[in-house]
Amino acid sequence: MNKLKLYWSLQIGGWLSFAFIQILGFLLLGSVGLTFYQVSFWLLEAVLFLITTHLFRNFIIVNSWLAFNMSKLIPRIVVSVFILALIVYILRMIISIPLGMYNPNIAWSFSNVLGLSTVYALIFFLWSVLYFIYHYFERYNTSLKHQAAIHEIELNNLKSQLNPHFIFNALNSIRALVDENPKKSKNSITQLSNILRNSLVSDKKRLTRFDEELKIVKDYLGLETIRFEERLKTNFEIHPDSNMYFVPPLMLQTLVENGIKHGISKLKEGGFISLKTIVSENTFKIEIRNSGIYKLNGTSRNKPGLGLKNTKQRLELLYGETASLRILNEGQNIVLTELIIPHYNYESTNNRR
Repeated sequence: MNKLKLYWSLQIGGWLSFAFIQILGFLLLGSVGLTFYQVSFWLLEAVLFLITTHLFRNFIIVNSWLAFNMSKLIPRIVVSVFILALIVYILRMIISIPLGMYNPNIAWSFSNVLGLSTVYALIFFLWSVLYFIYHYFERYNTSLKHQAAIHEIELNNLKSQLNPHFIFNALNSIRALVDENPKKSKNSITQLSNILRNSLVSDKKRLTRFDEELKIVKDYLGLETIRFEERLKTNFEIHPDSNMYFVPPLMLQTLVENGIKHGISKLKEGGFISLKTIVSENTFKIEIRNSGIYKLNGTSRNKPGLGLKNTKQRLELLYGETASLRILNEGQNIVLTELIIPHYNYESTNNRR
């Protein structure tokens, strides 16, 4: 149902219900029988309310009251509902004349005018509250959809930046092997093809299973082990429940690559890189350790590259403040990269388009 149909359905249904309640109340509490003129009067009164509120709605839209804050909106609403109440009271008296229900002594008595006008003002105020609440939630939902669309575009842009970045570094690894050891270079090409195949599949998802991401990391480290030979040692400590979790595609590979590029590759003797996972009740923690020094005299030795900046942006877009990434020195010549990911509705996230 579109908004206009919904609006008229609520308007007509609501004011007809208002008339029905008055008729039912009279039948239950009235001491005399219900007449055709009384029913006609309450139905016409409901039509008056419908027309008045519709005109008031147009007035609100034309004057942009929906954009006002509460301090500007509330005084205008209060004044308006009392003006509308008096207008409806006067029109109500006019329609009562041809129906033979008009009594000037009662109609224009101060207590009657004040009492019924106050009741009508409360009815208009309630209508205004419901109308503005509806538009508030509608704008809130529209804002959420808009933000979700922006996040989706940003995530896709980040992934499109990351793939060429990863391929470039992998091809550099293979290039170093072509002249030295053609046979090993063929094996490395096979590993690269596995990585690219997984990358193309995972590129369609916002999240991927941890075990699938781990395969990419192992293939990548396989390439790097061939390039570094004895200078690179690897180790894995994977919690058995890790495969129940999902991670952003290529994120682990990016963090491992960061450790090799800024740590091990700068050490003449080489070093090690290890990956450990820890599963707790509410979070999934991934710890990557590599040889090297992240900070020297309190200052980072290396400016954050595209991959690391990309990773932080993706975490923020996917999880907000519930995920964290930090890199620090742990002991002498050991850098710790710690990634913490919360429990998440992974299936619905991957199906969102």
